[in-house]
Amino acid sequence: MYSLEFREITKYFPGVKALDGVSFIANGGEVVALLGENGAGKSTLLKVLNGNYKADSGQYLIDGEERCFKSPHEAIEAGISIINQERQIVPYLTVAENIYMEELPVNKAGIIDVGTLNKNAQAIIDEFNLPISPEDPVRFLSVAYQQMVEIMKAYRRKPKIIAFDEPTASLSANEIETLFAIIRRLKDQGIIIIYVSHRLKELFQITDQVVVLKDGKYVAQLPTAETTEQELIKLMVGRDLGDIFNKLSRNDKIGDVILEVKGLKNKYIDDVSFTLRKGEILGFCGLVGAGRTETMRAIFGADRLQGGEIILEGKKVTITSPKQAISLGVGLCPEDRKDQGIFGGRSVKENISVVALKQVCLGQFIKTELENKMADNGVQSLRISTPDIEKIMSELSGGNQQKSILARWLAANPRVLILDEPTKGIDVGSKSEIYQMTCNLAKSGIGVILISSELPEVLGVSDRIIIMRDGRISGEVIAGESSEEELLTFAMVNEERGAIR
Repeated sequence: MYSLEFREITKYFPGVKALDGVSFIANGGEVVALLGENGAGKSTLLKVLNGNYKADSGQYLIDGEERCFKSPHEAIEAGISIINQERQIVPYLTVAENIYMEELPVNKAGIIDVGTLNKNAQAIIDEFNLPISPEDPVRFLSVAYQQMVEIMKAYRRKPKIIAFDEPTASLSANEIETLFAIIRRLKDQGIIIIYVSHRLKELFQITDQVVVLKDGKYVAQLPTAETTEQELIKLMVGRDLGDIFNKLSRNDKIGDVILEVKGLKNKYIDDVSFTLRKGEILGFCGLVGAGRTETMRAIFGADRLQGGEIILEGKKVTITSPKQAISLGVGLCPEDRKDQGIFGGRSVKENISVVALKQVCLGQFIKTELENKMADNGVQSLRISTPDIEKIMSELSGGNQQKSILARWLAANPRVLILDEPTKGIDVGSKSEIYQMTCNLAKSGIGVILISSELPEVLGVSDRIIIMRDGRISGEVIAGESSEEELLTFAMVNEERGAIR
């Protein structure tokens, strides 16, 4: 039986104590949840285990033997597989090449045996029951299927310990069930499973133990069957959040139509029409691939439209690029935070000021004092946890990266702001803050579009909800008069296009 023990693990970064004496035990044949707010130290602990970081003090033992990996390669050789929240794939290689990246089969001439490679990869794809081919270039797959390739790559290594860091953030319900089936199979094989997720309902479906971290410190380890969501939330955030949605300070003065789209059409969407009012939060929901993100990318000018009209405050506009959208007062926080939202190698300050540089420029030169003030205002108003505004963006937690993107658009003073999965991979405490920030945006008169795959979220925050299916609008409801069951009906089985209840 495999075992993993952390003993007093401590890790410092400049200005931050990321881990502070963390100790707990995980045994083979168990799924152990690692739970905590963004910045609690979960990802840092996994990176210590994986050889990305070296602990400043403390030790970890695998099967009773003290280990200290100097690199992820050493960890993989020892049977450790980490599936990171941010994908670790090579987009220009095929599915099969990604799965077998470090063990590509070769023939006697030393040339890659493509036939064997694809055959072996197909066997794993069949186990996962996925409708993809070993020969598909990964860059053409959806975000969800790219994530599944990452999981298959780790699964293929037959590890002793496998850690999942927010693995379901981009997966549909069916794909999540497939993943859970694989996890149960790994568990039956005696493998240690560490599972990081902010979706509390998942933890009660798949885990045996829950380890809670807060501010880099160990808080508690509890059998999943002996705890509740409310107890875990209180341990995570140090307070009882109660009913998050009922506590929101909402806008009760929704104004005139600010955005109207008529018959939007391209290769992803067909005949999409809706209106958005000033101060309104308009929710969009639907299954993966329903066309929600594609609709917003078209409005923002990131994808080309083949037909339809966009009317902004009564005036027809043509938007063919994000630059045009920004100049017209339309902002977008994208679904893919890493690849499309942040500039990982730049500072928090630069990430906040990037779309509002005209406000801090004198001719061709940036006035540093004004830029610093803009960034400081964003950090303070959105409570971004960072030692200073010069901190490199990629070193912040996911929740603080998301807040920084929101601060960017607040600095740009948009008329319409699209939030695409703004709480994906974010802890419950940060989620509640982002919900209130979203309501505050609406109260300031901004028209907000909220895309979310979490039905309680879209019901709890929105004023009105549009449901999409197969690239078209399949329903529209008033949030306070609807339910999860009704939204799923429109998303999955309702055939009356454009039906409004």
